[in-house]
Amino acid sequence: MASLITQVKSKLFIHSAQKSMHALDGAYASLLHGRSLDFEDLRAYEYGDQVRDIDWRATARMSEPLVKRHRANRMHTVLFVVDTGRAMTAIAHDEKPKKDLAILATGALGMLALRHGDDFSLVYGDAHRVRRRAPGRSEGSLEHALRTIKSAIEASSAPSDRDGLLSYVARTIARRCIVVIVTDEAPVTADTERMLRRLRVQHDVLWLTLRDADPVLDHASATVRTDVNTRWDIPDFVHGDAEVLSELIAQQQADAARRAALLDRLEISHATLETQADAVSALLRMLNRRAHVRS
Repeated sequence: MASLITQVKSKLFIHSAQKSMHALDGAYASLLHGRSLDFEDLRAYEYGDQVRDIDWRATARMSEPLVKRHRANRMHTVLFVVDTGRAMTAIAHDEKPKKDLAILATGALGMLALRHGDDFSLVYGDAHRVRRRAPGRSEGSLEHALRTIKSAIEASSAPSDRDGLLSYVARTIARRCIVVIVTDEAPVTADTERMLRRLRVQHDVLWLTLRDADPVLDHASATVRTDVNTRWDIPDFVHGDAEVLSELIAQQQADAARRAALLDRLEISHATLETQADAVSALLRMLNRRAHVRS
């Protein structure tokens, strides 16, 4: 089986002109607000570095922008909370498997954690069972974590239970973590809000929404689309129906607005990942917004 980390790296470096990996690397520091740091050395400024890290005296002496590098003396744990229920067996907005988008998001942030000397852990599951992997600090451990996500989604027959995953973390994870929730567009509930309020007290929380494929196409098509939960086929005659499309779009926008309002109210950084092609950019925008808020 091809390495999943290699596939993630190919997505991170595919737009090398934009230096996407370095941009993410610099923005990742926004997760570490309050970390105790020791000065290590100076290096040339690169795209994605925070302006506040520029050493202006050294820059004036050398006539080129230089940024301070620091060595962390306190490690963080990034805890990925990934829904691996039946809903994740569906396709994403780019008509590709949603599980691949979950693997890309987890892999990208997992690699950043490793590059910054942090460890990571994984909580995953569905309505039948929630499981946790031991913390890891190597690419091998991250590869196993990504394979675990892939296998769990492919084998899942139980419904998704996002609130159950959040409840598990709230009840069992005492040490402060950076909690990254990887889920889909299922509407937030009162239980979701209650669990997030609990998590927000103990942990630093981020939320990644994986955008679902449109159930109804905007053009006439004989394509058969099936709901993974109900197993009902969507009639082909509704594709291209303007009235049906309008109602579905309105509902999706209302759910998205409700979710964003809740996360903003709780001061939880969040991003919506629609396609594998734009996932890295969406992560970067989220991390940069977080950095600007905290600067």
